Amino acid sequence: MTDCYIYDAVRTPRGKGRASGSLHEVTALELATQVLKAVRDRNELDTSAVDDVVMGCVSPVGEQGSDIARIAALNADYAQSVSGVQVNRFCASGLEATNMAAAQIMSGQSDMTIGGGVESMSRVPMGSDGGAWATDPTIAFKSYFTPQGIGADLIATLYGFSRDDVDAYAVESQKRAKHSWDNGYFEKSVVPVKDVLGLTILDRDEHIRPETTMQSLAALEPSFAFMGEAAGFDEVAKQRYPEVEELNHVHHAGNSSGIVDGASAILLGNKEIGEKLGLKPRARIRAFSSIGSEPSIMLTGPEFVARKALKRAGMEAGDIDLYELNEAFAAVVLRFMQALDIDHGKINVNGGAIAMGHPLGATGAMILGTVLDELERSGKQTALATLCVGAGMGTATIIERV
Repeated sequence: MTDCYIYDAVRTPRGKGRASGSLHEVTALELATQVLKAVRDRNELDTSAVDDVVMGCVSPVGEQGSDIARIAALNADYAQSVSGVQVNRFCASGLEATNMAAAQIMSGQSDMTIGGGVESMSRVPMGSDGGAWATDPTIAFKSYFTPQGIGADLIATLYGFSRDDVDAYAVESQKRAKHSWDNGYFEKSVVPVKDVLGLTILDRDEHIRPETTMQSLAALEPSFAFMGEAAGFDEVAKQRYPEVEELNHVHHAGNSSGIVDGASAILLGNKEIGEKLGLKPRARIRAFSSIGSEPSIMLTGPEFVARKALKRAGMEAGDIDLYELNEAFAAVVLRFMQALDIDHGKINVNGGAIAMGHPLGATGAMILGTVLDELERSGKQTALATLCVGAGMGTATIIERV
């Protein structure tokens, strides 16, 4: 099997995913175009050497639809020979796209690819693409469908995480994100989004709320209690998990991932193409996996996919220096740390989606780039990036710095 190396990783800053957000005027096409241009320009890349662009996008409809990867490559003035494909594994789409792009290289079928993702949640709202799972009783009944927020609260209930636990985690995420931005930890990878005149629209994640405290979070009402009680989803969850008497609704906007806009791109290649183009590899992709998990609770996949990827790499949890797990909800990360016995000092050390936001199709590649930067900054060697996924799945990637 051919080794696959990461040569570069870039992302946009995350803009608030609403009409007042700084990136609302920027289409998903333009966000994707700008990260592809950044990869090209930073590496003085002859784009004819790129075989394929694989991009995640969770709501591929309207202006964000019709294979945005290929259209963005054309818009970025890449060589006509560069193909493109859009993929959707819900929240893990950006990481799945990167894994698929890496697989082409590892199998020997491509020399250089780009993985990444894009999501303009202010312009194409979450759920715009519809789907049968939540609306067709045929599948909803047999799989005990509940919305993700109910699953997050169910995790908190089953594994004993209190409102104070999840709020304390959220406060720490905000502190870590602020510290990272204040100390320039993201400068290497974040490329500013510019308008048609070349003026910078946004150069910093704007969802961060560094003033967050336990007291300010305590004032927020649980987001999913009414949904659980009035819509009956608590009862569905209790049918699937009869050991639960009542759900403890602990999640709210302050300890859940933020809705934002953004894009990401990771340049991948084999050793030979890197040498030919004069590029220096930053890390080797050591293993990756995806897995299905129980769909009603939905968000426990990271534990199982991490174990699967570690086994494929011949490693154990303790062999990993740094972990990145998308902060979809605070309880998801708390359960992951509990299940794999991971110290909080080794995971999401620069903050996560609770502070900076979760642009669905882009996040997976964003966190892989973030943990690569941190490996280099801290002098550490190995990292595992993972995400929980809608419909009960998990995706993970293990990298090793070179």
